[in-house]
Amino acid sequence: MPTIALVDDDRNILTSVTIALEAEGYRIQTYTDGASAFDGMRQSPVDLAILDIKMPRMDGMELLRRLRQKSDMPVIFLTSKDEEIDELFGLKMGADDFIRKPFSQRLLVERVKAVLRRGAPKDAASPRETDAKALERGLLKMDPERHTCTWKDEPVTLTVTEFLILQALATRPGVVKSRNALMDAAYDDQVYVDDRTIDSHIKRLRKKFKVADSAFDMIETLYGVGYRFKEA
Repeated sequence: MPTIALVDDDRNILTSVTIALEAEGYRIQTYTDGASAFDGMRQSPVDLAILDIKMPRMDGMELLRRLRQKSDMPVIFLTSKDEEIDELFGLKMGADDFIRKPFSQRLLVERVKAVLRRGAPKDAASPRETDAKALERGLLKMDPERHTCTWKDEPVTLTVTEFLILQALATRPGVVKSRNALMDAAYDDQVYVDDRTIDSHIKRLRKKFKVADSAFDMIETLYGVGYRFKEA
């Protein structure tokens, strides 16, 4: 079973969430601040991290920034209701999901399962087998099984959510995908996101591709409608 890092300075949350996740069979590593979590995850890598935002020594945003320098491991943030600005910033940095406090243990478990499913390799016998085939659209190459993406043969590192959104767009070039369609492609049914979440992921995708190619303009916005990948 996957190993999950749980980082929060509230020991009650650490205890209750650990019990809920261990009951589902997950292995849990707990930390009470971002600095110790960063050191711990470097020594013992995990499959997913659940991070509080406001913590001593190193907050969740700084921890995510440092993790993203080396890893695309899925990250779920725990956030208070008054931290909307932090949420948008976190999405731009590559967070995969947010859960607002207070939350139910059942909700958290379902979100964890959803994020891990999005990052899991597709089984060869899966009914969605076609999704796992390598995709080539002009200068873009994507391999879902290996979770690799290149543009002009240059690697572009994407989070699970970014990969799924781009895959949905590139599968049918020229076809407009609404935000709702992109939500369906990238998120499990139990996960609620709004329009701004998809917009933030699109902005981050464009930024990453422009690092590889400053002239990249393949993701088009149709205001009031959605997005599409340009036809070659």
